[in-house]
Amino acid sequence: MKFKALALVAMFASASPITAAEVQQHTMDNGLNVLLIEAHHVPMVAMQLVMPAGSRFDADGKGGSAMLLASMLTDHTKKADHQAWAAKLDDAAIQLSAGADQDAMSVSLTVLSEALDEGVSAMAEALLMPGWDKKRFDFIKTNAVSGATRAQEDATTHAGLAAAEILFPNHPYGHLVGGSLQSLPAISLGDVKTLYAAQIKPVGATLAVSGDITMPELLKVLNTHLNPWSGKPKQALADIEQAKPTAKMEENITLDKNQVLVQWMRLGLSRHDPLYMDALVLNHMLGGGGFGSRLMEEIREKRGLVYGVYSWFQPLETAGAYTIRLQTRADQAGQAEEVLQQVLQSLANGEISQDELDKSKVNLMGGFAQRMDSNRERAGLLAMMGLYHKPLNYLENWTKSIESVTLASVKLVAALYLQPQLWHRIRVGPAKP
Repeated sequence: MKFKALALVAMFASASPITAAEVQQHTMDNGLNVLLIEAHHVPMVAMQLVMPAGSRFDADGKGGSAMLLASMLTDHTKKADHQAWAAKLDDAAIQLSAGADQDAMSVSLTVLSEALDEGVSAMAEALLMPGWDKKRFDFIKTNAVSGATRAQEDATTHAGLAAAEILFPNHPYGHLVGGSLQSLPAISLGDVKTLYAAQIKPVGATLAVSGDITMPELLKVLNTHLNPWSGKPKQALADIEQAKPTAKMEENITLDKNQVLVQWMRLGLSRHDPLYMDALVLNHMLGGGGFGSRLMEEIREKRGLVYGVYSWFQPLETAGAYTIRLQTRADQAGQAEEVLQQVLQSLANGEISQDELDKSKVNLMGGFAQRMDSNRERAGLLAMMGLYHKPLNYLENWTKSIESVTLASVKLVAALYLQPQLWHRIRVGPAKP
């Protein structure tokens, strides 16, 4: 019943716009950075704890370790086995989950305000008292291997493996977040415990909170449950060099499928790049904006060559991947790539109108406003701010930063990043006759 109540509260939790002027910050004695946006319209609190413990911190050859650690932390504890732990969370309507990306591990908590103390206590128990049950580890690892086995039928899996090898050779960002059939079997419980001991520390971590709580109330609960947590990570987030891609520009992978997956990629931008906002607007024009973007308009709407084509870049501590992906019939793949190349070249040549720029900016600003309408989304944005050391007015200035993007700056980014000859190309599908 409590979970039903929490779901109903979340369903009707449409929020009024929040400004970054309401972002509050506090550093706890143990070094944990705390960010808060108060939102008292519904009796609920969402938290996201982020730590520099993503897949780039996995040992070489053991990609997937961070993911397995995240699963272990929320599966059981030293005090409660899997079944008892699940019952405890259910009884208090506590939603506790964990995951990882390349840079960070995150632990997320959503709870009714009245159960906040129980919720933070559960999060602290998961973090500070991991169970390390060998049978549960084997079960979680077996499931991960089974998932990786099933994923071998998916063309995107093969493209992802090839992309990691091409863009991030011998580099921490080359560790696949979910692991692979090669890396997952090599991971032991000892490896996961080693990663925990090295990286799950309060220094360099951020606890992002949004909801029905004040900072004094929040700190009282945190000091009660998280004060024993101490230490700094063995590696800081900033301890990484930019990757150096291989010279290999094309790779064809045979997979018994009717369609061909085409993936073009190159290194993109980091979270700290001064051209980040300009690149965000440009990518919206290219393929990040769905219908109305150049790629969708030219390849799908005008020529009917694909159902969908998308572009995105992953801004990390250093440059992540910039990717364009489409799927089409084998006999149409060549034509689709020709049009893709033409679109890139057109943008790289500066063929961008003020009207196209203005529409992209309006769409992005509208989407950002929607992301500020839920506690979970706000907590996620705050977590990103804390992880990458963004100023407290980052959210407040986000719209202004998009508004300030000019036609000249977008053309500059296009000339730097969209030259077609600079993109690596992967094709996954049936062998050519």
